[in-house]
Amino acid sequence: MLHELLLALLGYTGDLVVEDRDPLHPPSAPTFKLAPDLSFIVPSDQALIQGLISLGFYYRELDRFASKSRDLSSVYCSGNDDASLKEKAGAGSVYRRAIANGIVEILSVYRSAVLQVEQNLLADPMPILATVTKGLNKFEVLLPPLYELIVEIERENVRGGQLLNLLHKRCHCGVPELQACIQRLLWHGHQVLYNQLASWMVYGILQDQHGEFFIRRQDRYVESESIQPDPDHKLKQKSFEDASLTDWHSGFHIFLDMLPEYIRMPVAESILFSGKAVRVLRNPSSSLKLQQTFVHHPVLRGYSKLQGSLGGGAPQKELFKGIDLFEELLPQSESDKIYAMLRQLKESPEFHRRFFESAVSSIRIIAANHLWQLVVIRADLNGHLKALKDYFLLAKGDFFQCFLEESRQLMRLPPRQSTAEADLMVPFQLASLKTIGDEDKYFSRVSLRMPSFGISVGAAQVGLSKMKLSTDGVPSVPSQGSASSELSVDGWDGMALEYSVDWPLQLFFTQEVLSKYRKVFQYLIRLKRTQMELEKSWASVMHQEHVDFANYRKDRKSSSISHLRRRYNPMWRVREHMIFLIRNLQFYIQVDVIESQWNSLQARVQDSHDFTELVGFHQDYLSALISQSFLDIGSVSRILDSIMKLCLQFCWNVERYETNPDMSELEHITEEFGKKSNSLYTILRSSRLAGSQRAPFLRQFLMRLNFNSFFEATARGVLNFVRPRPTLPNVQQ
Repeated sequence: MLHELLLALLGYTGDLVVEDRDPLHPPSAPTFKLAPDLSFIVPSDQALIQGLISLGFYYRELDRFASKSRDLSSVYCSGNDDASLKEKAGAGSVYRRAIANGIVEILSVYRSAVLQVEQNLLADPMPILATVTKGLNKFEVLLPPLYELIVEIERENVRGGQLLNLLHKRCHCGVPELQACIQRLLWHGHQVLYNQLASWMVYGILQDQHGEFFIRRQDRYVESESIQPDPDHKLKQKSFEDASLTDWHSGFHIFLDMLPEYIRMPVAESILFSGKAVRVLRNPSSSLKLQQTFVHHPVLRGYSKLQGSLGGGAPQKELFKGIDLFEELLPQSESDKIYAMLRQLKESPEFHRRFFESAVSSIRIIAANHLWQLVVIRADLNGHLKALKDYFLLAKGDFFQCFLEESRQLMRLPPRQSTAEADLMVPFQLASLKTIGDEDKYFSRVSLRMPSFGISVGAAQVGLSKMKLSTDGVPSVPSQGSASSELSVDGWDGMALEYSVDWPLQLFFTQEVLSKYRKVFQYLIRLKRTQMELEKSWASVMHQEHVDFANYRKDRKSSSISHLRRRYNPMWRVREHMIFLIRNLQFYIQVDVIESQWNSLQARVQDSHDFTELVGFHQDYLSALISQSFLDIGSVSRILDSIMKLCLQFCWNVERYETNPDMSELEHITEEFGKKSNSLYTILRSSRLAGSQRAPFLRQFLMRLNFNSFFEATARGVLNFVRPRPTLPNVQQ
């Protein structure tokens, strides 16, 4: 009977122990029972034996789970077309296999205890049941909870990080023996986690066959880590760079369902960033390799010049043989350091959250520093930032002044949908020849585009159709009744710049970043154009006045000279108000906003050696430019847009005044400009803007506008009562 009891303890039933199990439903309680015809066993011993044989049931179920989870046949079924095998492979779990290994360790201890009990029974001349109870007593608190654990795992299909979560929660119990067992199982699960972390953070490879890691690909294509693009084929190189950018920006993400609860989100984001950075550093673009090689290697640089002078026909492979074309972006010593940190965590018998987060932080710093060296030093980030400031933020004022002067006659006419971009390229190239030197190596990356013209051409043509050309080629404006509600839409407002960015700067200058630069550029170029038109209108009319004065002296007409000059005085008062506002707004944006933010960015870039910090600093820089220029406040941007349109309308009307004097239109423009400028001042001086920190130099701008209290008095008058419409004297010639 004792030998059959020992067999039952190892999961084998017989005549003494039978199984009472429903084949249609999985067991929720032990199904090993004593045979009902055992009348020679007293009830007290039956109860004791019943408790012992339950351990045999738990052992058998745990062993079944371990054998099933450790079955490796599903790994080799990827080439088989059988649907059931593929489904079995998809349902596999590396983490369950690791937990099964831990369960096997516990069961081996249990089998050893049963063997020891058998030896004790054989050695005892009078074997008693108490010997069995004494040898297996400690397993009564271990096997039942472990059985409940595997039942929950199979019922809920717990895998990956969810399994680590479950084990981490079960560790918190009041039974030391059970706590030690669960911690051992968790240790086995963490071995898989650390292996995946090592593959991701050391080599940039995502090893996750069954989708259990909390870092996942955004798309569903198969991981391909052995891409070796041919540098002689530009198409392959371009596709490689596009794939690299996709991986960086949207290729991987954190899968929250598989993220263990004891790993905080910032730590998971650091792990994600570290792996992506290592992928970039271990797979540099071939164009960067060749560029850096020829720049830093004198032999290759001289060979390049020789090839250019001789026509180039010698094979390059023989020259490149034996020469390290590119210094490793991530040295092997740094990879070894990262692996050593993860190996130390892996060898620890317990998971320590503080040590884990410290190691992840250290690895992230290493990856961020080397990525910083790649982008800032090797790719010349500061030079490109300066180029973007020069061209997108109009720091090269002489170039854009020349460009606007060269394109002034072109921009008087509506843009043609088919040739607008080509028409602009002529003055653009002329301005570059006059102002851009050969030492500016970044200008070749700048190109002029009309991206929104093809989209909004309908609206532009509607507005432009209202602008009829006079005989002298100057566009007219809508009539008085429609000037306020249907301001003409200038089709040239869609003009924008594009900047060509090579790898790896595309990691820094994303399309979202470049779109913000384009938004600021379109605003600044319109402001610059408005200011130039106001100045040109003054010069044009002054020239005409000098001609009129010369004719007056020559012909000695009866009209007085004071009468001749008086006709322009009302227009000059309006123009002075316009140019005063536009110039102060330009000074505020260029000096108070752009220059101050640029100096702040440069100081932060010099002090930082972390790529993620650089990205954050640059985002803050762009956000400050947009917010302090009021581009993110709809009411203010609409008022500024209306003011610039009114200024252009005024300039066109002034230049047409000699041939077609229309005082009513000038009166209406004067009234509208007064309303818009007063509204702008009222909004900007509100406590919500002037008293906030979003525009620290706004008070200085308001002080320059209102230095003689003119704006304040005018705005107060507009708010308190309705002023009569100002009229301009219509002086007859």
